[in-house]
This record gives sequence, structure tokens and C-alpha cells, in this order.
Amino acid sequence: MTVSTPATVPVELPSGRVEVSADLLAPPSAWAYAALAHGAGAGYRHPFLLGFADALAEAGVATLRFNFPYVQAGRRMPGPAAHAVATWRAVHAELTDRAAGAPVFAIGKSYGGRMASMAAAEGAIDPAALVYLGYPLHPPGSPDKARVAHLPDVPQPQLFVAGSNDPFIDPHEQLEGAVASCRSAEISWIEGGGHSFEVKGRKRPPAEVAAELVPPIVAWLRAAHSAGGPT
Repeated sequence: MTVSTPATVPVELPSGRVEVSADLLAPPSAWAYAALAHGAGAGYRHPFLLGFADALAEAGVATLRFNFPYVQAGRRMPGPAAHAVATWRAVHAELTDRAAGAPVFAIGKSYGGRMASMAAAEGAIDPAALVYLGYPLHPPGSPDKARVAHLPDVPQPQLFVAGSNDPFIDPHEQLEGAVASCRSAEISWIEGGGHSFEVKGRKRPPAEVAAELVPPIVAWLRAAHSAGGPT
């Protein structure tokens, strides 16, 4: 029986310690664990993340979803990147303890994924692999403001799950170039998908959209873990 357990994770910020809310969703005999971060405009209980976590649980992957401090404090705008990196450090350490030797992955929706990549590039976290659900390469319409300089410094395998109609990665060649600069990375294209993988003309609940992404991601995670990188 899959069990959902509320939790809090202490995070050390320059201004002092804060606690962020989290939920651990653990299926019996989980083969892996994943920290799962929300996007900039949503907290850890957004329907997209709930659907994604439920589908991962069905595939034997436990998840720890968590808030970033700015959301915990009731603010809408993300705080300094250093605060997000500190949160990733604390969450990854917490989950590694709970995993008891099982592989630990880092997965983030949009902003949450970008912050995971920064944490990995700085050595603040050392997951077995990272998955980005709609990596925000640049603000829509501003490809000159690409957020890619740190990506080659990420030592772990990286999977960029990208909607072909996502305005955050237009033009596609820019994302493809960024991925090519990485040590071990690839793109999984979702044809017709927007930034949250919604497809024009197909009205579906966010949880359903998220769950549909999971099977190929789990296959990639297994490959990344078993072979030291995707095959």
C-alpha cells in the first residue's frame, strides 16, 4: 500500500533556519527515490505534481515533494537562487537518508528543475540523475537571456522533457545546442506540448497530463542508474 506522509524539511538560509513543507509518497519496496520540485508559480501540492508523483509510485519510485521557502512564506515571486539551492541541498540530504542506499533522483518542473541543475552544477546535490519537466531555457520571447552557462558543469545524466510548443525553448536549436554542451544529456520531445505539456485542442486535467509522461521517464531513470548513464 502506497503511503503519503506529511513532513517538514529544515533549510539553512543566510538569514537563518526555515522549515518547508513536504509530502513523502512511498510505495512498498520502492526501488528508487526522487525529490520533486514545483515550478515558479505553484506549490508542492499542485495537481500536476500530484499526478506525476502518483504515477511514479505505481512504477515503484517514492517521491518527496516540497515547497521552496518563498512559497512557504506566502510570496509569489521566487527568492534568490541561493535560497533554492540551499533548499535542494537540504531536501536531497533528507531523501538520501530515507532512501537507505537506493538511488536518489532529482526531478523538477520548470523553475524547480532549473534550480536542481544549478544545485548539481555547484556540487550541492549528487543525485543519480536529473530530469527537467519543461526546462525554462529563457523567458518567452527572449532567447538572448538563456540560462545555460552552468549546464556543462552538471556531472550527472540529465533528461530534458520538452514540449515542442513550449515558448520557453523557442527556437529549439538553442535547447539542442545547450544539451549538446552537457556531459551526458538528451531531450525527450513531447509533440505539440506547451510548457506544462498541454496540447492545444485536448482538454485534460493536469494530473492526467503529468501521469502520461512517467513511463518513458522511469525507463530512462532505470537506464541511467543501471548503466551509469542512459543507453
